[in-house]
Amino acid sequence: MNAAAMRMAVLVLAGLSATPALAAEALPGAQMSLWWALPFAGLLLCIATGPLLFHHFWEHHYGKIAAVWAALVIVPLAASYGVAAAGEAVLHAMLLEYMSFIILLFALFTISGGILISGNIHGTPLFNAGLLLVGSILASVIGTTGASMILIRPIIRANDNRPFNAHVVVFFIFLVSNIGGSLTPLGDPPLFVGFLRGVDFFWTTVHLLPDTLFVGGLVLAIFFVLDTILYRREQRAPKIKDPTPDSKVRILGLVNIPLLAGVIGAILMSAAWKPGVEFTIQGVHVELQNLVRDAIIVALALISLVVSPKKYRSANGFNWEPILEVAKLFAAIFICIVPVVAILRAGMDGALAPLVALVTTASGQPNDMAYFWMTGILSSFLDNAPTYLVFFELAGGNPQELMTTFATTLAAISAGAVFMGANTYIGNAPNFMVYAIARNQGVRMPGFFGYMLWSGVVLLPIFVLSSFIFFG
Repeated sequence: MNAAAMRMAVLVLAGLSATPALAAEALPGAQMSLWWALPFAGLLLCIATGPLLFHHFWEHHYGKIAAVWAALVIVPLAASYGVAAAGEAVLHAMLLEYMSFIILLFALFTISGGILISGNIHGTPLFNAGLLLVGSILASVIGTTGASMILIRPIIRANDNRPFNAHVVVFFIFLVSNIGGSLTPLGDPPLFVGFLRGVDFFWTTVHLLPDTLFVGGLVLAIFFVLDTILYRREQRAPKIKDPTPDSKVRILGLVNIPLLAGVIGAILMSAAWKPGVEFTIQGVHVELQNLVRDAIIVALALISLVVSPKKYRSANGFNWEPILEVAKLFAAIFICIVPVVAILRAGMDGALAPLVALVTTASGQPNDMAYFWMTGILSSFLDNAPTYLVFFELAGGNPQELMTTFATTLAAISAGAVFMGANTYIGNAPNFMVYAIARNQGVRMPGFFGYMLWSGVVLLPIFVLSSFIFFG
């Protein structure tokens, strides 16, 4: 195991932890001004623009930038409300929410990186649509990041002899990197944040399935029609020699499949097994089932590193930088969002009362369509996990009420965060990773605004229909 892997393992092992707690409860949200939200907004703005406007500086210093924004929350909190209150709020956010979140991402990233799909066949419209369908289903099982990293290179190889192939990658981002991850907490980070907050594991499977089938089905149908038209046009053009000769497709690294199943089993165990045993660490209550869950998940990831041949990871282009970047940035995000959550919990008494009013009807009930579009629009440009958390808290933050009385509201927040992460390259972590891989492989990908033109033409009309059907 190299040094980066050791650092990541130490990071996740250091915070094996428990149930979601309301870290902001100790803070007087009704008394806090919007100035407290500036570090959160500034950090997300840096994440959105850094890779595009000052790429090289961001690449070398994003950890330091994130640390500065986090310090701009921690130090003023300690000065304003005391070291004890500030420390408790930050400790709850880090140990009870962030660590379980990053442990799952670390495990899915590590284990899926040991699975290699080798070989090549021609990318016909039927084959491409089938692979997108499989990838979409897989995304809810091993996460959008895992599914994207496993399948992006095979689908590029299958279409590398076609003059029109950028659209294949664009729809891959739509479906595999985003929409397909909407059915379980494993699929997309915002849904796992919801699980950590108390949303049942299979709640999203039941309540988002109709919307996912509608949106995903329409996007896949549009892709098949478009790919068929372009494929037929290519048949009349001079043939391009396939740079990757046809060979039998094989799935290697199958030892990682039971390890992925083990991750799912550990999460289901923590949801079903409630021994009633907990420990208190610096005021943080750690429940046994969640401690066991996180320990099992980390162990499975480390086993994958030992049993997976290094040549498979090398062929996948596997390296630790993506997950280390996510770990550093999300540590800062979970700290910076602490005062924002405190303000949101104050509702109409807090500084974010206009936002509360915007997503609330005249009768005081949640406006589900507003929740869908507000969550979705912000998730298009900011990170969808903290955006989900903001609107989850805005809707009351009580998982039992949100899963029952306000089930359509929670569904609107969940769908908006997951679906509309596909609107831009920066809406979801796998988007930019897939874009970078495709460019490196010679695919002439559209630029930032060119991609938004694709999403605006294909996705936005479908989202409009979906919002009226399911949340209108």
